[in-house]
Amino acid sequence: MRVAQRASIVAEELERCFPNPRVPLDHSSAFTLLIAVMLSARCTDERVNKVTPALFRVAPTAQELAKMEPVEVRPYIATCGLADSKALHLVQTARILTERFHGQVPQSFEELESLPGVGHKTASVVMNQAFGHPAFPVDTHIFRLARRWGLSHGSTVERVEADLKRIFPMQSWGELHLRLILWGRTYCTARGCKPPCAICSRLKV
Repeated sequence: MRVAQRASIVAEELERCFPNPRVPLDHSSAFTLLIAVMLSARCTDERVNKVTPALFRVAPTAQELAKMEPVEVRPYIATCGLADSKALHLVQTARILTERFHGQVPQSFEELESLPGVGHKTASVVMNQAFGHPAFPVDTHIFRLARRWGLSHGSTVERVEADLKRIFPMQSWGELHLRLILWGRTYCTARGCKPPCAICSRLKV
């Protein structure tokens, strides 16, 4: 089966199952989305959503978070894992946003990726979900599914991202990213896909 046929089947099933996907991280602004995505590294979205309400009550803006010290932030995010480094990065990022960007989250990949603790995937999520910029963030679920379904044979996140961007229309990237994550968590997990899910069945994986 050609890659284009595989992509069509994947897109069809994902849209049928998740017609209106939503960002799984609770947020109310570009800033709170950025913080939530930073916290989600090596942590579940469910856990992040449990800790951010208390954090955002005391620090809903970059200016407020910039006033805190990492040791003050750490108790709010202790259960997220890597709490020490995350607390440091959150405060450093908030101070940079306050000092250089008037407290606003910048709307460019280059500026976002210059912030402490912000990599390409985090920047991609913020650029797409907060600002509507075409981006295709690739997390572990998407990396696994793209290779499992023969959409990419890339051995790196960068290669898989490039392959997916080439295969799928740009206007679909944002929702497709969310649908792939939901599918990977719900039907086609890292532990396997037994019995085969609807997509694996149709692709004869």
